[in-house]
Amino acid sequence: MKRWWLGLLLALPIVAAAQSLALTFDDGLDPRTQPQAAQWNAAILQALDEARVQAMLFPAGKVVDSPEGMALVAAWSERGHGIGNHTYSHRSLASPRVSLPAFTADVQAAEALLGHLPGWTRRLRFPYLKEGDTADKRDGVRDWMALHGYQSAPVSVDTSDWYYNERFVAWRARHPKADIGKFREAYLAHLWGRALYYDALAQRLLGRSPRHVMLLHTSEINATFLPDVIRMFRQRGWTIVTPEEAFDDPLYRRHIDSLPAGESVIWAVAKRAKRPGLRYPAEDAVYEKPKLDRLGL
Repeated sequence: MKRWWLGLLLALPIVAAAQSLALTFDDGLDPRTQPQAAQWNAAILQALDEARVQAMLFPAGKVVDSPEGMALVAAWSERGHGIGNHTYSHRSLASPRVSLPAFTADVQAAEALLGHLPGWTRRLRFPYLKEGDTADKRDGVRDWMALHGYQSAPVSVDTSDWYYNERFVAWRARHPKADIGKFREAYLAHLWGRALYYDALAQRLLGRSPRHVMLLHTSEINATFLPDVIRMFRQRGWTIVTPEEAFDDPLYRRHIDSLPAGESVIWAVAKRAKRPGLRYPAEDAVYEKPKLDRLGL
């Protein structure tokens, strides 16, 4: 994508087509290492409650494998949100050190931990969105999923919210009394820019705006700014839908035969089609660090 065209997209308050978006959250929180885990979890759930948004959580088993951690996941179930599988150990299937049998065993370990919860569904969110570095692993995991009743949980809108969270936490530690408004603006601009980028790419590739699935994480930044995120998308004309409504879009049933497999499903379609000028927006240091450095954040 040309830089001038991206700038034009970011300047548009509303895109012409009718857009919709589902919110999904990865990883979960660990009270053993995150003293504010319960507070952040409650803030995210409160924001979803107040906005009447149904989301989906994909906990990594090792993160939530404690009585306190499981209680936080159970709170999502009790509020009516879906619970999916993000594996137990959160290891990338694109790593040569992770074999297909080891990966599928890790999926089963997460199900053994979480499968009793209300709202549990056999949807797999691949760690790091990596679906295999070889054809054998890519196709083998797809065959395993079909055999065991699993569906994939791809995303269309990949974000760098985890990177913004790292910067937000560090910035607040340096400036404990500072107004967080400047960081809020930067974070909202980031999510809006990513949504517009992937939606424009989808419209060029598919001829339509799909029901988008956005990747976020359970984190301090989302505990702080999620009400603003939801408000922004709604005020700019987007509809917030449930993850199951979004996953029902035919886009998420595509099996894209590219290697390495994975990433945003829209980006993967564009890569498979050899779309010229395609950028990889999840390269955080390339695209996000200069922005935050310039803003003093």
